[in-house]
Amino acid sequence: MTNPAAAPRSLAQITFALVGFLFLLELTSGILQGYYIPLISDLVVHIGVTDADFNWFEAAQLLLSAIAVPILAKLGDMFGHKRMLLVSTALTAAASWWLVFSGDFTTFLIAWALQGFYSVWLPLEVALIFDKGRRSKTGVSQTRRAAGLLVVALEVGAIAGALGGGALFEDVFGGNVPLTLAVPAIVVSLVFFAILFGVPESERTTGRSLDFVGFVLLSFALLLTTSSLTFLRINGPETWWVWVIMAAGLLSFIPFARWVLGRDDPAIDLRMLAKPNMWPIQITAGLFGLSVLGAQIPLSTFAGTDPAVAGYGLGLTSGQRSYVIGIYLISLIAGAALFAGFSRRLSPRIALIVATALVAVGYFALIPFHDNLPQVLSCIFVAGLGSGALVAALPAAAAAAAPLGQTGIATGLTNTIGGAFASATFGIALATGVAVGAGTAASLSGYYTVWIVCGASALVATVLLFFVPKLAFADVDPDEDSYSPDSVPTNHAEGAESGK
Repeated sequence: MTNPAAAPRSLAQITFALVGFLFLLELTSGILQGYYIPLISDLVVHIGVTDADFNWFEAAQLLLSAIAVPILAKLGDMFGHKRMLLVSTALTAAASWWLVFSGDFTTFLIAWALQGFYSVWLPLEVALIFDKGRRSKTGVSQTRRAAGLLVVALEVGAIAGALGGGALFEDVFGGNVPLTLAVPAIVVSLVFFAILFGVPESERTTGRSLDFVGFVLLSFALLLTTSSLTFLRINGPETWWVWVIMAAGLLSFIPFARWVLGRDDPAIDLRMLAKPNMWPIQITAGLFGLSVLGAQIPLSTFAGTDPAVAGYGLGLTSGQRSYVIGIYLISLIAGAALFAGFSRRLSPRIALIVATALVAVGYFALIPFHDNLPQVLSCIFVAGLGSGALVAALPAAAAAAAPLGQTGIATGLTNTIGGAFASATFGIALATGVAVGAGTAASLSGYYTVWIVCGASALVATVLLFFVPKLAFADVDPDEDSYSPDSVPTNHAEGAESGK
């Protein structure tokens, strides 16, 4: 007879080793996200473009991410999540090296876009961890704890990258752009081998087929939708053909939906997404993308606006603004680290509701409390606590709600076009006030719009999460049929969520 204690200990050892290597990968992801920020002014000079042209780099990377994440996540479910991690890491490394040798707008744009393959890392990592814990009664809670650690690594890497990028450029490489850009390329190349030799492959499901037509239809719809959002931000809402592209993109999801609903093994299982323990998570993730991906740039510009000229703002220097962003990132780390503990005490569903409520409170509070630095820091710290918890919780919750063989795609869909939509919306909102008595500063009403949208989207998500079944994110017995594609567990009390 097997020793019941042996399996959990073995699983814990595997998970600890697995999370250790994935921690390095998320640390690298954070470095990539933070390293280039202090270099933007020097990069535009290096490739001979203007500051406004840099919008195209961000837009191209968001576009590629929106297309690549669901596709690679689905392929991870089919062929192994580690394999797709290696593919995406290799592509990111190749793009990072291409940036080193790019000296013109076109090549830099292509390389910068291809570097966006790193956006699939976190969903694949969560799927890997959940796969290792699926056969134990603590798989879901292990995934929550591990996801929190990975988000901590992500934010620590972002802080280290933001501080290191500028320091290396000025103090070590004497303003040499290619040498400075070689550092993240080296880091990504090294972490590839850490994944290759240190991470075990997930269990593959048999009898799967590649829905090539479904992927093509999905890519086409996402291409039109995300590009229309980019053009909306750059060209403004008065440009008629932008709305034509957006309408075409939205309508393109109709043939995609019809196709996948007629397939036994579709590119994306829409029936799975319609389950009561899944659709609130996916909608919450989309709404949350508005604030976590779209509000950081408005925060930085508001902090830098001179109140003596515009009548509002904090008038901080670039160095002082970096400390504000740093405090926001620290609050994200705290929220991610605390989420697993609160989930055990309150239940995962309640912890998620509290997290979205904190985001809503933090952004709504900015409307009356933005007159000085302590007020702004207090508000963004509250919003950051909730945001950090959600960054860790949403992929883990989607993994817990997904049936066997669809973990990767479920987690991958929590990171799609919310940020692109926010970037377009907030860019337009802030642009409406340009040159209204404040030089190049946006109007205060534009910032009010940003804060209201962020707060309202979080409030809607809070309400939606009340509709989630109580066991949606619980540790369950792997012998139960709750892991089958057609089942949703409903026969447990909420106390089971917290391990009671």
